[in-house]
Amino acid sequence: MGKKLGELNSEDKQGKPNHVIRISDCDINQERLACMKRRTLESPRLLNNSSGRSSCSIFRVPQRFIETNGRIYEPNVVSIGPYHRGKPQLQMIEEHKWRFLGSLLSRTESKGLTLEDYVRDAKRLEQKARECYSETISLNSDEFAEMMVLDGCFIIEVFRIVGKLVTPDPDDPILSTFWLFTFLLRDFLRLENQLPFFVLQSLFDLSKMPEEEKYQTGGGHSPSLAMLALGFFNHSTLDRPHEVIERFRNYQPKHLLDLLRSTYTELTQEERKGKPVTHLIEPVTKLRRSGIKLKQRISSDNFLDVSFRSGVLEMPAITIDDFTSSFFANCVAFEQCHRHCSNHITSYATLLDCLINTYKDVEFLCDAKIVENYFGTEGEVARLWNNLGKDTAFDVERSYLSSLFGEVNDYYCSGWHVQWAIFKHTYFSSPWSFLSAVSAVILLVLTMIQTFYSAYQYIFPSKNKGN
Repeated sequence: MGKKLGELNSEDKQGKPNHVIRISDCDINQERLACMKRRTLESPRLLNNSSGRSSCSIFRVPQRFIETNGRIYEPNVVSIGPYHRGKPQLQMIEEHKWRFLGSLLSRTESKGLTLEDYVRDAKRLEQKARECYSETISLNSDEFAEMMVLDGCFIIEVFRIVGKLVTPDPDDPILSTFWLFTFLLRDFLRLENQLPFFVLQSLFDLSKMPEEEKYQTGGGHSPSLAMLALGFFNHSTLDRPHEVIERFRNYQPKHLLDLLRSTYTELTQEERKGKPVTHLIEPVTKLRRSGIKLKQRISSDNFLDVSFRSGVLEMPAITIDDFTSSFFANCVAFEQCHRHCSNHITSYATLLDCLINTYKDVEFLCDAKIVENYFGTEGEVARLWNNLGKDTAFDVERSYLSSLFGEVNDYYCSGWHVQWAIFKHTYFSSPWSFLSAVSAVILLVLTMIQTFYSAYQYIFPSKNKGN
């Protein structure tokens, strides 16, 4: 019996196995087929092919993070870059960007610069700038250049005014309105709200005026763009010392978020790698019961400089408010998306996620002067850190805190000091438990004395009778 179409031909004419499947004739939509072939040749748009390269550093925040942490990744008043461009709720500042650009143009026309020069400079960097975004940008060349000039010059003008290189109008509605200024601080550090730093640097160099040289810093030079940016962010609760700002004078980060992040991560020593770490550490409440002490580290202003020695976990003080919570969330998102950077902020966030389980843990950290809370209730602070640690990919072996995790775990799980600490915590943590423990000891001693005399009288009855 012959084989039907659609069956597997098991042998060819020479009797050898043949695994070709013959499919019976059917109608194929050729137009649809052509469309499928075109799709196989198209590059992805929402996460393009260049997203895994080191040059790509400005990402859409993963939806899972947004579902967990809410709008902490979205700009409140100003759009920078293409991702939030044109949103209705951001149009107020969009109008003022043109005013800031006009002010810059009127100041630099004495150098012979026109708007055409700035647009030409932006177009020169267009392709390199596009490769910095994980999402394919639909703007055409002219629109993309306009965006870079408008947004970049706005940022630079704000930095120059705050850095006192440019004398502002004292009644400027953008910089004299306190609530608006605080939102600018946060919006300039949103991961989705970034321009490549080399674009800002090029526009800054192009627009630099000779009179700016008279504004010299401690090093005898006019401030660089990186220094002006860090000086601007010093109006927040993450205040960097002058020596740190000077050290980052010529630093070339990926963008503004990476710049402020780097002033902490680049100055943190990598810890010595110990034995492999299999699990993270326990919350504050359990660590204290095992005899581990937590105290503020006075010798450092870098919150990443955490140490553990002789049963004492030392942590520099950190202020938790709307600014720092936004900074941490966007840094964690950046480190999760950009595999070419360290995971320092993620490591620190994971450490606090481990230490903080309930509001009681936050209360102790506040009492120990490790956490200064301007964010909300202790319960809200606990939820903040628990959410930041949720659904993040964290490799403890790759963490700068890997040896610290291991040392804390070893101390927590071993030795007589742990049993002694648990005993002290159980019986001497309050006056009532202390009195109960003392009463129990006295009762035990009296019982032992009574038992001793009863046994003595039983063993030596004649001596007792003689007496």
